[in-house]
Amino acid sequence: MKKIVLTGGGTAGHVTPNLALIPLLREKGYRIYYIGSNNGMEKDLISGKKHIHYHGISSGKLRRYFDVQNFTDPFRIIKGYFQARKILKQIKPSVVFSKGGFVTVPVVVAAKHLNIPVVIHESDFTSGLANKIALPFATTMCTTFQEAAQEAGNKGVVTGSPVRPSILEGDPERGRIICGFEVGRPIVLIMGGSSGALAINNCIDEALEEMLEKYQVIHIRGLSNVKNELEDKSGYRQFGYVNEELAHLIACADVIVSRAGANAIFEFSSLYKPMLLIPLPTNASRGDQMHNAKYFERSGYAKLLRQQFLSVTSLLEGIKDVYENRYTYETNMRSAGMGNGLNKVFEEIMKASK
Repeated sequence: MKKIVLTGGGTAGHVTPNLALIPLLREKGYRIYYIGSNNGMEKDLISGKKHIHYHGISSGKLRRYFDVQNFTDPFRIIKGYFQARKILKQIKPSVVFSKGGFVTVPVVVAAKHLNIPVVIHESDFTSGLANKIALPFATTMCTTFQEAAQEAGNKGVVTGSPVRPSILEGDPERGRIICGFEVGRPIVLIMGGSSGALAINNCIDEALEEMLEKYQVIHIRGLSNVKNELEDKSGYRQFGYVNEELAHLIACADVIVSRAGANAIFEFSSLYKPMLLIPLPTNASRGDQMHNAKYFERSGYAKLLRQQFLSVTSLLEGIKDVYENRYTYETNMRSAGMGNGLNKVFEEIMKASK
């Protein structure tokens, strides 16, 4: 039986593609191990799953800005390297698959030093810092965008993004039943669950009464942002967090309003869902979401609304425009073959495996 080590962490975007791969890897007979941080979100998402052997290592954050922890984190990363090396020597995997995030750097470097092939994946238009550091130690870099593959030179392969099979199995009727919505009125799904979506949540609250005149609204707000006073509002259903029901909520939506994280928007595009994208501004990120959103708008898959221009008026106009042109967006995504990159990523893992 072949063994594979998955790694990735720090944000959900560095874990969900691994979650997408796990069922296929199990189906193909791989024994699966996961190396993540000792206390990151990846531990919560992975460690409870059957048939996955989770190993935690010391990790430090790779920052582009001054922070006092910049003086101590290199020592945590070095410690993580020796821990990862020990774990990999014990497991003896055929291949390591890395989704990015700061915890992956010591794992990738240790794998290279042990002559274990490494496949890394970059979801965004340009590579994140962890993947830039990891690239010289990798065998292959899978990407969702051609531009990122070009950056990686002869190691770059455009595969698309692995999409969780469960996301593709949503039932629109079940989604409406979950929300108590009627058939025939359009549904807008607001993905406002992350800590970086506060500006979106606040604008939705201001625009809600006008939105409900035309649309039914599903609002994923984040666990700490649920408002009790909105619980019984007709045509509106809020959630703090959604897991198993998410596929059904996406399936019943006519328009999705979201940030522009690559994994999320590729999941939406694999279902040909028209999107209004409000990316994190460049002063709050490295600019990857802005690049992703511009690419999607340029390709005719979504409409871009910059946060600095976000208001009740611009939000309502943006949703109206996307809804009225939804068939054009859908046709563009279908014509471009937007879909699941899961099998292509798996092919690259197979090629690299010992």
